[in-house]
Amino acid sequence: MNARRCSTIPRELFDWITFLAQSLPVRSVRTFIELLFGAMLTPAGFVTEAYLVMDMRNHWTSYYKWLQKGKWSWLALVNQFVCLAVSLNDKDTIYLAIDDTLTLRASRKAPASQIHHQHGNKPNLAQYVRGQCFVSLAMIVQRGSKQFTAVPLLCRLSPSAGNTGKLRAAKVLIRAVLRRFQGKSVRLLLDSWYMRQTLIETVQRNGFSVIGQVRIDTRLCDVPPPRKAGQRGRTRKYGDAYTKQRIARLKRTETTLHLHGREQRLRYRSKVVMARFLNGQIVRAVWCEYWDPKKSCWRTERLLLSTDINMSAEEVIESYSRRWAIETLFHELKQSWGMKEAWQQTRQVLSRWIHITSIGYGLLQLLVVYRSDDVVELSRTSPWRNNKQPVTPGRLRQGLLLQLRHVNVSGWWDVTCRKFQPPNSDNAAQSG
Repeated sequence: MNARRCSTIPRELFDWITFLAQSLPVRSVRTFIELLFGAMLTPAGFVTEAYLVMDMRNHWTSYYKWLQKGKWSWLALVNQFVCLAVSLNDKDTIYLAIDDTLTLRASRKAPASQIHHQHGNKPNLAQYVRGQCFVSLAMIVQRGSKQFTAVPLLCRLSPSAGNTGKLRAAKVLIRAVLRRFQGKSVRLLLDSWYMRQTLIETVQRNGFSVIGQVRIDTRLCDVPPPRKAGQRGRTRKYGDAYTKQRIARLKRTETTLHLHGREQRLRYRSKVVMARFLNGQIVRAVWCEYWDPKKSCWRTERLLLSTDINMSAEEVIESYSRRWAIETLFHELKQSWGMKEAWQQTRQVLSRWIHITSIGYGLLQLLVVYRSDDVVELSRTSPWRNNKQPVTPGRLRQGLLLQLRHVNVSGWWDVTCRKFQPPNSDNAAQSG
C-alpha cells in the first residue's frame, strides 16, 4: 500500500483507536482493530462482510470464536469510548438522550425476540410486530453552528415486551456509564415513554437533570400556601390544580427559535409548578405550540417538563429539540451501518458485535464534529467535490474504503509501544 495515500487519514483516528485498545487484553487488540475497520467500511451488519472487505490475518472462524468466547469485556470497551467522547466535549453542559428502536425479526430464536407494539404508526407494518427492542443511550453534540448530531454510547436489549422492560434497561444504561460523568453538568432528554417517576428519580439521585415531554393532561398543581396559625386539619400537600381554563389565562409569548435545523415560529406559556406523578416535585412546565406553514395553523399543544427550574422556557424548548438527533441516529445505524441485519445467536455475542459496529460509526461521527483539514480532505472522494459540501460519516467511509480495502491494518499495531500508528514507507511496502 502507498504510504502517501495513508497521509490523508486523520491522525486523530489512530490516537483514538490506541486509546480504545487500552481497555482490551493485548492479545485481542489486533482482532479488534480488524473487525472495527471492517464494520466501519461495510454498510452490512454481517461479520462475513467485515471479513471480506479487509485483508485479515486469520481464518474467518477465528473472528467468530473471538466474538463468542473471547476473554474481553465489551462493557469496558464501551466505557473507554464514553471517556473519549466526554473528553472531546468542551461544552459546559453534556446532553444525553435515551430512546428505543425496533429491529424486525422473523425467528423466535433470536435473542430477546418478542412481540412489540409498533408505535411508529407506519402504514406498511402491522400494529404488533416481532422484533428486538434496543434501548440506547446517546450523547448529543453540536456540529457546526446550529446543527446537532447523536453519538451512540451504549445500548441494551429490552429483556421483555412493554414499558417495564424498557425502563429497567434505561436504568442499567445510566448505572453502567455513571462514573464517566461525575463532576459534569448533565441533562437527560426523554420522550413521553420514559417520563416515569422511577426513572426520573434514579437519574436525579445521580446528579442529572431531566427534560422531557409528558401528556398534555398531566396533573400539575401550585405550591400550597403556608399553614396559617390556628388552622385545623392537615397541611395541604398540593395547591390548586392547573385546568385548561387556568392554563389559558397564563401569559402567552410568541417568538422564533432555531429548532430542528431551521427557524420555527412558536408560542408558549411557562410556569413553575408541582408535578403530581413526581410526588410533588417542583418543575418548570412549558406549554408550547408550533406554527405549521403548510396548513397555516398552530399544531397540537405540547407539554414539556424540566427538573431544573432555573432554566428559562426557551432554554427548555431548545434543549428538548436536540432529542430528535437520536431518531436520525437510529435511522443511520439500521439503514447504513448494519444494525438491521446484525444477527447472533446469543445476547452476549450480539451485544459485542453491535457495540463494535456502533463504535465504528461513533468514531466517524466524532471526526465529523471535531473535524480537521485531514477530515475534509478525506471526505473529498471525487475531484469535483468542494469544501462547501457537508462532511458526513458516509463520505468519510467512502474515503477510507478507497484507501483501506483489502489492507492488513492489524500490521499497524505496534506491540512494543502498544500504539496504533500510520504506516511508514518501510511497513507500507511490506503491506502493499
